[in-house]
Amino acid sequence: MTPRERDAVSFSAALVLQALAAGHRYGFDIMRATRLPSGTVYPLLRRLEFNGLVRSRWERAKSAHAEGRPRRRYYESTARGAAALADALPRLRAQWAVFDADPGAPALG
Repeated sequence: MTPRERDAVSFSAALVLQALAAGHRYGFDIMRATRLPSGTVYPLLRRLEFNGLVRSRWERAKSAHAEGRPRRRYYESTARGAAALADALPRLRAQWAVFDADPGAPALG
């Protein structure tokens, strides 16, 4: 398997990588941006991180406590993740056109 084949991403994974590229950094924010459910987003983030396309860090407990909420895990795309997204975008745009996506749907690139 070539590195390019290994880093090939699904439509949903590309949406998550696109959300990260657009500045969405934590799970609920990514869910809102992609319109994907938590049962899709969180496993994808774990898989993307395991494959080296995304990295994550936990915020400081003090910051979360000051805002009265649980700590957030922040995600960012790696260089490999950005390359995988760039490779996937032409294919995904073609797939997106087939579905004639509504104007309110998440944008691809």
